[in-house]
Amino acid sequence: MLKKLLIANRGEIACRIMATCRDLGIQTVAVYSDADARAKHVRESDESVHIGPAPATESYLNGEAILAAAKATGADAIHPGYGFLSENADFAEAVENAGLTWVGPSAKAIRSMGPKDEAKRIAEEAGVPVLPGYRGEGQDLETLANAAKEIGFPLLIKAVAGGGGRGIRLVSEPGQLKAELESAVREAESAFGDGRVMLEKLVQQPRHIEVQVFGDAQGTVVHLYERDCSLQRRRQKVIEEAPAPGMPEDVRAAMTDAAVKLAKAVGYQGAGTVEFIVDGSKPLAVDTFWFLEMNTRLQVEHPVTECITGQDLVEWQLRVASGQPLPLAQDQIPLIGHAIEARVCAEDPADGFRPGAGLILEFGLLQPIDGETIRWDAGFETGDRVPSNYDSMIAKLIVSGGDRDEAVDLLVETLAHTQLSGVPANTGFLRRCAQSDAFRDGTHHVNWIAEQGDALTHSPSEHQHASVLAVSDIRLDDAGAGMPWDIRDGFRSNAAPVRKAAVAVGADADWFDPADHDVAAETPLPFVTDLSPRRYAVTTGGDTVLVEVPDYDADVEAVLGGDSVSAPMPGKLLSIQVKAGDTVAKGDPVAVMEAMKMEHTLSAPRDGVVASVEAAAGDQVAEGDVLVHLEAE
Repeated sequence: MLKKLLIANRGEIACRIMATCRDLGIQTVAVYSDADARAKHVRESDESVHIGPAPATESYLNGEAILAAAKATGADAIHPGYGFLSENADFAEAVENAGLTWVGPSAKAIRSMGPKDEAKRIAEEAGVPVLPGYRGEGQDLETLANAAKEIGFPLLIKAVAGGGGRGIRLVSEPGQLKAELESAVREAESAFGDGRVMLEKLVQQPRHIEVQVFGDAQGTVVHLYERDCSLQRRRQKVIEEAPAPGMPEDVRAAMTDAAVKLAKAVGYQGAGTVEFIVDGSKPLAVDTFWFLEMNTRLQVEHPVTECITGQDLVEWQLRVASGQPLPLAQDQIPLIGHAIEARVCAEDPADGFRPGAGLILEFGLLQPIDGETIRWDAGFETGDRVPSNYDSMIAKLIVSGGDRDEAVDLLVETLAHTQLSGVPANTGFLRRCAQSDAFRDGTHHVNWIAEQGDALTHSPSEHQHASVLAVSDIRLDDAGAGMPWDIRDGFRSNAAPVRKAAVAVGADADWFDPADHDVAAETPLPFVTDLSPRRYAVTTGGDTVLVEVPDYDADVEAVLGGDSVSAPMPGKLLSIQVKAGDTVAKGDPVAVMEAMKMEHTLSAPRDGVVASVEAAAGDQVAEGDVLVHLEAE
């Protein structure tokens, strides 16, 4: 067995690999960029090595720096995780040439399955069903136009070296081919350094079903059943599950057999995933699925397979890389229950899924994690900073049940108790996806999210209403009243009592009377995080709302004047609009900062002259940090 493993990755997957290494007694080495110096995966490793600046091209994609780190720490193996260098055949070869063990398939297998056209040629030769299309060498417009006419419209243009949804274009009619081809080639050349494309018949309501395969050095290849990854946004997976909903046994047998055939055809070793596109407009049948591509690495969604089989796939990887045979034969691998994974991301669905960065104020599940029915694979914790340089996924929520209905119910309930404040969160969006009729019925498909629009991406008004009510209850709570006149009973000498709290959501401030409002019984219970004495992040049903209480005393002080402008809350400084020596009038914009998904303009408290500027655009600032000083009056 391996003794010391360097993990050439970061975040959630690095932490996940370390967990298995601890169980097996394997020492771990983390690598990190400038942006990840205090990251969770660095804290949890036995050793760590700095490998470069924040940009991935200068750190996590720097193979030479990673190999140097392995040599310096005495690591005997490298695990690439997923993404970054995980499917880079040249790096895999360099690792082996350095005398280290590569935890993954051979460079030859990676090269065979990398280009999509070559992978499909191998699949066809192995007897695996492949969609009609064009995969020829000719790349000129005339050749591709003739091929497109033969295939028929609509069709897809796909980058031969593609991945991650890049280099793919939909062509609905012949007149669109030229423009979409040029666009796909440009993106492919930029992303992969290879502008070659192929054409493929379009499946109108596609489902995405993939098979987990595993091979060892003794020539044995097995499958660990299938996963359904049809809930996608712009060809990026959102929620995955195993097994696939509505999968007949004869179709499962045909699909898994095809996957094993392909893996054997390339002498595959280690973990791999054979992906199929399925015609979702028809019932699953042996003639409704076609080979899409093979991912020659561990997948993000591997935990759902672990849940239904009771196996640790990272342990399997490490044992196979050490030369050991597969732990189980095909007929020994169980299929038990149902598991679903939701990708928790620091992004704002209501703002085009804009990724966010910054300090995490609260993060985690507000209900017990037992590791069996609920599993939480996270790369961040409360108090960590999410950098802006990498993918926005920061955790994965995995739930298991005796059947699919039980697992869906648990997912919806757990997402309602997931808290993420300080950075944008997609948890409310995930919950709306999971509780939709289409997902519950298993009738969703790859294009379904795009068809739903704002219904999924925007939080319902009930959640904002419940958040405001929760803060109003806090502001009207008499528990801390020390004197009779501190009691917030709304007493008036000549009229009935009135109990109202002043609250603000965004730029709108209003008085709110809890007695005038009820919250629907089905609205999830809000969870409140105090950001400051007058600012609250309230999570309701996975949606986080920033609720503020106007500070009228501060407003009076501002009218009277002051000598500084300070950050009213933690956040990112977007711009400073003045410099030393500038003359400002009361109310002039001085700085703009972003906090809790909103922009806040900070104004001059009085007329005066700027004495000094204490911060710069891009800085992360804490509440109370002085940004601008005015000359003393």
